[in-house]
Amino acid sequence: MRLAVLASHEGSTLQALIDACAAQSLDAEVVLVVSNNSKSGALRRAAAANIDTLHISTMTHGSEDTANHAIAHALADAEVDWVLLLGYMKKMGEAILGRFSGRIINTHPALLPNFGGQGFFGRKVHEAVHAAGVSMTGATLHLVGCEYDTGPVIAQIEVPVLAGDDVDAIEQRVKIAERKLLVDTLQRICSGGLDRL
Repeated sequence: MRLAVLASHEGSTLQALIDACAAQSLDAEVVLVVSNNSKSGALRRAAAANIDTLHISTMTHGSEDTANHAIAHALADAEVDWVLLLGYMKKMGEAILGRFSGRIINTHPALLPNFGGQGFFGRKVHEAVHAAGVSMTGATLHLVGCEYDTGPVIAQIEVPVLAGDDVDAIEQRVKIAERKLLVDTLQRICSGGLDRL
């Protein structure tokens, strides 16, 4: 299974994916990493693992539409089976959605539909969970739609919020669960245990 990853920041979930492929606990290969941030840790991690990388953004291509077309072409050229959004801070454009609809998976650090939508990303999600005083959070994998955090849910994992947890504790516990959920779900897709949606 050929995977492409779109990421904007440090790439810790990408690293978990690279490690799982290297350890052969996931029968897949990350063949391309694209970032809208030329200084992202994701690009550094991919380069260290000899994975092809591209920086594509409005800085490199002038407009969101042109950048989206460039990403769509790069994904097609890499002959990827699945596109994974791992901390990617941009909405998918029509050029990408049109070519890869039903094959783009986003990770979200909460149990959608709770704590999702525009403005809910990264640490902001965990801050909102903490402020809400809920006893359970988690992570979600979903197919990508036209709007933020929309599209059918593929898999979720629950993560308890413990008494005395601060935002850091919640974030760390969710990150660990999110990485496991991603690898386990991709392995299920590889083995045919999860139908292509």
